[in-house]
Amino acid sequence: MDWIAGIGRALDFIEEHLTDEIDYGEVAAVCYSSSYHFQRVFGILCGYTLGEYIRCRRLSLAGAELQAGDAKVIDVALKYGYDNPDSFARAFKTFHGVTPSQARDRSVPLRSFSRLVLKFSLEGGTTMNYRIEEKPEMILTGYKRRFTGVPGEREDQECDFYVHTRPLQYMLNGMSRHPEDHFDVITNLNDDGFDFWIAQELTPFMRENIHKDSVLGDPWANEFENIVIPAHTYAVFETERCKYPTTVFLDLRKRIITEWLPGSGYQIADAPEITATHWYNHPRDRERYYEIWLPIEKCE
Repeated sequence: MDWIAGIGRALDFIEEHLTDEIDYGEVAAVCYSSSYHFQRVFGILCGYTLGEYIRCRRLSLAGAELQAGDAKVIDVALKYGYDNPDSFARAFKTFHGVTPSQARDRSVPLRSFSRLVLKFSLEGGTTMNYRIEEKPEMILTGYKRRFTGVPGEREDQECDFYVHTRPLQYMLNGMSRHPEDHFDVITNLNDDGFDFWIAQELTPFMRENIHKDSVLGDPWANEFENIVIPAHTYAVFETERCKYPTTVFLDLRKRIITEWLPGSGYQIADAPEITATHWYNHPRDRERYYEIWLPIEKCE
């Protein structure tokens, strides 16, 4: 119940300070959590970054206020944290689809974004196998794209990235130690988004000689980078074995946060989050599965 009550206090704090400058550290503090840990959990549970949630709530209230009365646009902009009326107008139109001045017309439809309401329900009662592993340093080779929003909740971005980079994936497969295994790596996570890597573990020879014509050669080699994954403690969870583990991956990820993490004595650490994909071909295609490597550290 402490976990649930803490999140509830944080949501109340945000609502009470929507017209103030909100310090994320203060929000996390009312939940008795570090800022990084709170933002990660908030994003996984809610599907929005903390910044996205606050911005949507403010713009929703700003629209209702403009449509309901005679408030000046500049006053509403300042009230909800926009020092520049042009930046307010851009954000307002992106959110509502109309300009602030057009929103005064009560016949114009506006977008409403309601506050999150915490509801308690009995969950769990199911088994969840996991293991705690000290992972040594790894050197992976891959390529990345900067995504917006929350990892796992922007499936269209990840799908587009995979679909339009097939040649690079085939090249990695040809150089990989284990062609049927690859890694999705999340790094540089902040309120603006995160770096999403598609990577594999190459043999040392391939990794060190990738630019040579006998291996890959330029310019294709320039499409790839090496990424060093520092040694760290991970909680490792596996999806069920099935033909398309993509269909169960997100549900498991959320269950880890809601069911396992609160009573584990651990919190999410500021380290890369990794999904190890074991994608076997026919006749083993029904044995495919994902491993979720969640970076953890002991709670203070």
